[in-house]
Amino acid sequence: MKKQDDKFRSFAWQAGYGVFSVGESQTSILLRYIDNQQEHHRSSTFEEEFLNFLNRYGIKYDERYLWD
Repeated sequence: MKKQDDKFRSFAWQAGYGVFSVGESQTSILLRYIDNQQEHHRSSTFEEEFLNFLNRYGIKYDERYLWD
């Protein structure tokens, strides 16, 4: 990436990531969520929402490794 153009010289990947899939039947819900994300995050932070998601779906995690 950094070799593509000088404007990418300071590019760096974030330390971690999460990957989730969405079924085709959920596409409209996902798009509505993305469209309303700014409004949605006025009532809960990304961190709160992410933890709720992990807990709702029984995904095990160690909070020491979730945040930079």
